[in-house]
Amino acid sequence: MVSSPASGVPDVRFWAEQGGMLLKQARHAARMRQKELAGVSGTSRTTLSAYEHGRKSPTLETAGRILDAAGFRLVLEPRAGFSSRVADDGRPFSVPGHLPRLTVAEALGKLRLGGRIYDLADRGQRREAYSALLREGGPRELLDHVDGVLLVELWEELDLPAAVRTAWAPMIEQARRGG
Repeated sequence: MVSSPASGVPDVRFWAEQGGMLLKQARHAARMRQKELAGVSGTSRTTLSAYEHGRKSPTLETAGRILDAAGFRLVLEPRAGFSSRVADDGRPFSVPGHLPRLTVAEALGKLRLGGRIYDLADRGQRREAYSALLREGGPRELLDHVDGVLLVELWEELDLPAAVRTAWAPMIEQARRGG
């Protein structure tokens, strides 16, 4: 990540590259060529190429229009912040500021953890994997493999130390109340 030295904030080039990757991913997921997406979104193919390669940055309105033409929405999502906690046995564990949401492919994919491969599409294996992830997973593993909706559904069945259950419980209860 490229940051300005004084602030530690990613610079314009970083965001242009991230935005370009997002537009390219949307186009590929829609199985569209640049020329086709450019045409239906009201931009030129060369401009779309410049966006996708991070050479230019679209306005928010233009990015929204291109994503919409590819069948996607531009949405606001909270950034995942994590706090570190310590279980009764002294082992650290991580707790996010909100429950993560995953795509279906991510939520029901495969996970390699502790020398074992879990098939998250299998409810029993997902229960075991979530128990292990909440006890021992770091922020990256939690964001990549724990889906908030599936976690709420399994919550009562998870094998968790008291400290881990207590730390995660407020988010589970908030999700159950629809918050």
